[in-house]
Amino acid sequence: MKTFRTVALVTLVVVAIVIGYPLWLGFQIWDQSHEDEVVGADAIVVLGAAQYDGVPSPVFKARLDHALYLYNEDLSDIIIVTGGKQTGDRFTEAQAGETYVTAEGVPSDAVLAESEGRTTFQSLRAVRDIAAQQSVSSVLLVSDPLHSERIKRIASDLGFEGVYASPASYTQLERSRSTKARELVREVASLLAYQLFNR
Repeated sequence: MKTFRTVALVTLVVVAIVIGYPLWLGFQIWDQSHEDEVVGADAIVVLGAAQYDGVPSPVFKARLDHALYLYNEDLSDIIIVTGGKQTGDRFTEAQAGETYVTAEGVPSDAVLAESEGRTTFQSLRAVRDIAAQQSVSSVLLVSDPLHSERIKRIASDLGFEGVYASPASYTQLERSRSTKARELVREVASLLAYQLFNR
């Protein structure tokens, strides 16, 4: 009887961890997605998204437009655009981003590009190398609202002294509740994978 109670207690604890921890992560992701940390930093870092033959997708454009707003508010003198390319693409996400922001009036010498990363971690790790060459120690990260928690954690783990997130607004894009729910589940899974495998 005592053995059964012990097994039952251990099972309950395991179930609580398996279910409770992802729920806790989900809450942290959701909570951070509603925070807009508009503060000055050494560089504004725009996480890449899909581009179509050099033209940013609507999601990527929203991120770039928000980075332009932050830049024009004098929150940083540098914009770092990120993102590699998929097989068959002519342009990287970073190239599409750089072309877009310079066409909007940002001087070319104020834009740095990380064009190799295929994942969030790869891009931010490469940004760290660029930052070391430019004496950048604080970053203002721009991505999706639900992406904010993960990119802040990764950037902090990579050694940036100041890490802030100002998510892009998607009020102009239709996003259903089911889409947001799927994105949240995906972010929880991605953050768990990062914590387990550090990549």
